[in-house]
Amino acid sequence: MKKFNFFFLSLFLSTALLFTACGSDDETPDPNPNPEPTAEEIAADDFAAYFETAGNTTTDPAFEANTIKPTADLGTTSAAPSGVESVSYKGAIDPSGTAWYAGWTAYESILAGGNTTTFTAGANVVTIDDATMQAAGNEVDWTSDNTYVLDGFVFVNDGQTLRIQEGTVIQGKSGEGSEASALVVARGGKIEATGTATNPIIFTFEGDTGDTDPATRGQWGGLIILGKASLNSSPGETAIEGIPTTETRGLYGGSDDADNSGILTYVSIRHGGTNIGADNEINGLTLGGVGTGTTIDYVEIVSNKDDGIEWFGGTVNGAHLLSVFCADDALDYDEGYRGVNQFVINHQDPSTGNADRGGEHDGGTDPETASPFATPVFYNVTSIGNSGSRALTFRDNAGGEYHNSIFVGYDRGVDIEFLKDQEQHSYKQFSDNNLKLENNVFSNIGAGTAGADLFKVTVPE
Repeated sequence: MKKFNFFFLSLFLSTALLFTACGSDDETPDPNPNPEPTAEEIAADDFAAYFETAGNTTTDPAFEANTIKPTADLGTTSAAPSGVESVSYKGAIDPSGTAWYAGWTAYESILAGGNTTTFTAGANVVTIDDATMQAAGNEVDWTSDNTYVLDGFVFVNDGQTLRIQEGTVIQGKSGEGSEASALVVARGGKIEATGTATNPIIFTFEGDTGDTDPATRGQWGGLIILGKASLNSSPGETAIEGIPTTETRGLYGGSDDADNSGILTYVSIRHGGTNIGADNEINGLTLGGVGTGTTIDYVEIVSNKDDGIEWFGGTVNGAHLLSVFCADDALDYDEGYRGVNQFVINHQDPSTGNADRGGEHDGGTDPETASPFATPVFYNVTSIGNSGSRALTFRDNAGGEYHNSIFVGYDRGVDIEFLKDQEQHSYKQFSDNNLKLENNVFSNIGAGTAGADLFKVTVPE
């Protein structure tokens, strides 16, 4: 979900025609029949040609039944830089190993044609509102013998640590607007949600015991974590979307890129994204200005009404992430996000056709040319779309990298924005080697199979 919108050309033509004007019946000879190509035309040609030279292919990964394990030889992989595990395969799952999502995610059941997985909630129901949390002291423990019901926006406050035991179930009361419920970790607060592969921590809506239709979305808010890492927007801190701007605990950003907001491991966040205002929903997992001291590993977002995961600036890294059956973008970043993520699964609901992008990637906000630029790195992504969506969009001055990844079933491929008369834009990031798409697979993309079909340059009016 974005705080601003940009006009994009609604019709994407082939590279040769992308910037060609319509003709007329006037038979006056063209005084310049062979004009020099414009910068935008050169950009479109260069970006399309990049497809093959960067090792991208259109090979069918031939997924094994009811899994996303590729059985085909998908070719050469990019070398792993610092912070990335060196593996010899493409996509999020080792073709010769056990899928890391097995045993703890709802996604495993959805892949097999079922609903979300059932779970056992704690026998005692404990209702938590913000006043209760503020009065709880600096050390708060939630245990698996209880089911915790969030009543409204509940904040983990500055100086406060919330520890959640493995197997604990947290449920948000259903409601919209002022009645919405969510858990918010404010700047200076910490969450230590340490589930396990056999006892994950479940966030969902009140009354859910699992086995819920994955089309059930927007029943409660979501999980919001706010930190002190740097942004590229002025004045260096921002009010997070999804929280009223009058709430100062909703601010994020700062100068500590190593900031520690805690731990999320083996956590499943389900059926969130309720409306708090007109077309203003909450992401499944929102990360605002979160720093590298924070651990995010084995985290699932399933059936959210808005984006699955959105990063607003910050530097936090992640691994073993799932954003599945969400109604908007799977992965969204802006405000200069610069983390490293590996082993990521995006899977859109094939029955709806109305999800937006596998990745919506924006750069600056105010000003749009601001640094640090958004240059996150993604390795080993498996991204499965539907007939109405696009794999990736880079706009404003967003950069970023995707390597050794698989994109399947999208209507369109990759779009990169060229802003006329602007000092910085996403095509400039591509030209400056801050935007890379290397050794990836683009299979069954509706736009076609050639580089000019899959890689586009867009020039907004």
